Amino acid sequence: MARPPSSAGSRARVIRICESVADARSLRLSLLDEIRHVVRFDAYAWLLTDPETSVGCAPLADVPCLPELPRLIRLKYLTGVNRWTALDSAPVALLRDATDGDLGRSRVWREMLCEYDVGDVASTVFSDRFGCWGFLDLWRVGTEASFTPAEAAFLTEIVEPVTAALRCCQANTFTSGSARNGRRLGPVVLLLSPDLGVLAQTAETLEYLRRLVPPSGDGLPVPAGAYNVAAQLLAVEAGVDDSPPSARVHLADGRWVTLRAARVEDAPTPAARTIAVTIEDTEPAQRLDVFSRAFGLSLREGELLRHLATGMDTREVARHMYLSQHTVTDHLKAVFAKTSAHSRRELLSRALGT
Repeated sequence: MARPPSSAGSRARVIRICESVADARSLRLSLLDEIRHVVRFDAYAWLLTDPETSVGCAPLADVPCLPELPRLIRLKYLTGVNRWTALDSAPVALLRDATDGDLGRSRVWREMLCEYDVGDVASTVFSDRFGCWGFLDLWRVGTEASFTPAEAAFLTEIVEPVTAALRCCQANTFTSGSARNGRRLGPVVLLLSPDLGVLAQTAETLEYLRRLVPPSGDGLPVPAGAYNVAAQLLAVEAGVDDSPPSARVHLADGRWVTLRAARVEDAPTPAARTIAVTIEDTEPAQRLDVFSRAFGLSLREGELLRHLATGMDTREVARHMYLSQHTVTDHLKAVFAKTSAHSRRELLSRALGT
């Protein structure tokens, strides 16, 4: 019998994948195939996240409870144990370790995962100083199933290159001028019940949901992005997390949209009120923020970009930033180098989608 590949060999292959795959979906699928050589898992859910709010979008999942996806997402967001937003000191956490073997301390396990005989969950967050770019849950099925310290160590070792690659994939979505011919979107509205059941939607909603998460075959699109921002609203209301219930996500061809969730005043108590999820074009300032984070711009470089977006020339930028024109030019050269832009016009076309 052939020996399984070593974790060192798999780590090297992970790095090669991270350096060669340019889109987030293909990257995640290739990485999952490689991770499986070292870390056995029976199911997974890997979401990209808005780098500022950490709210999930663009999910990639293979779990046995897909028909109950709204319930799974709602409970995931309402669970504090090993929540991706709480993994500050270490990027990888194991459910059995975090609960000292009492898995029932996790709400999502207690109210759902136990029904699917999930014995352990390895949770990994991919974040850096520019924001949170995604999180991955690996499930192992079986009453006595558990992930080992060695497997957790391997996942920890690959966090840094995978985080950089996910951020790079988001940067790759900002293509020059590709969104200029698209008509202005929305807002498109989807109404959800308090338990995230779909109640109603505007005429354009299906079209944009289909582009956000393409369904297989002729099936209806699954509004996973809407479920995520709505679940974040529930988490805020429950005091589990305090980030805004919104997420910016790449739609297609350089176009970014923003999903937001809010309660509708249609019931006597807040918890019983319908949840409205809106989908609309991401505002220029918010596009600039994601662009700056994705390309790893410094605070000064990001400030320079915002001034350029208002139409300022070098002299005006220097005056507003209290810098010399020479220093502003140096900052601009650094921005060009990081973004591979060759002119201010190209830079702003990509950043603003105009």
